[in-house]
Amino acid sequence: MRRIPTTQALFQSVMACIGGLCSLATSADPCVSLQGDAVQGGLLWGQASTAAEIRFAGQSVPILPGGYFIVGLGRDMPAVNTLLVKREQTCQQEITVKQRKYAVQRVTGVPQKTVTPSEEQLARTRAERARVRAAKSRRIERTDGFEGLRDGFSWPVTGPISGVYGSQRVYNGTPGAPHYGVDIARPVGTPVVAPAAGEVTLAEPDLFYSGGTVIIDHGYGLSSSFLHLSQVSVAVGDRVAAGDVLGAVGATGRATGPHLDWRMSWFNHRIDPQLLVPPMPD
Repeated sequence: MRRIPTTQALFQSVMACIGGLCSLATSADPCVSLQGDAVQGGLLWGQASTAAEIRFAGQSVPILPGGYFIVGLGRDMPAVNTLLVKREQTCQQEITVKQRKYAVQRVTGVPQKTVTPSEEQLARTRAERARVRAAKSRRIERTDGFEGLRDGFSWPVTGPISGVYGSQRVYNGTPGAPHYGVDIARPVGTPVVAPAAGEVTLAEPDLFYSGGTVIIDHGYGLSSSFLHLSQVSVAVGDRVAAGDVLGAVGATGRATGPHLDWRMSWFNHRIDPQLLVPPMPD
């Protein structure tokens, strides 16, 4: 799996390619220069005029100060996609996205009530999902997300990887939704820290499926979610820096053992966090 560079050289490469043709551009005369990993679950970023309007995958793309922007490629992003850049005229740029194959994981021992919830529990999960969607839909005009790409995201906790992005899970024999995060197995109480700066938009101690849950908005549609926490140490509105403690590893919600489930989203497109960090240290 090809990884995105995570050092200062990343930002320098963005600067160097502005006004030129980057390797990801699929048109002979691209509308904008792009950097990143054009694969399902990846992120692309570039620079356009601050007066431009950009749309991608049905989403209006926020433009940061200086014209920088980020676009996310979801788990099932088609092989060919169109980026629209509107200035005086509309420019259309084709982006080819590498397709991935996802593993099927069979998980047993999950509390059966979380596999086949009651009507009361279903009503609860609908309300909780609405709060999560609202937290992710905010457009906080902070440049933390782009700065995280520039400086490199870090692991919120280190340890054995027990689950990967995109895999399809079968819980107690019942197929579930795809897994959209990376699972890191650690003992209950292990501190979980912010992988990059941002603002807390959700801090819940006990959601039905995800248990203790924190969401950080990194700005302009890019967010991180931290699930199954045994302790939540932040509150909505808190601004955190990379390395600040968010909570502790747990086994709350639908979990068979203590671990952190770290997820990332660009609006409603789920991103693979492993593409944004260095290899897991030994």
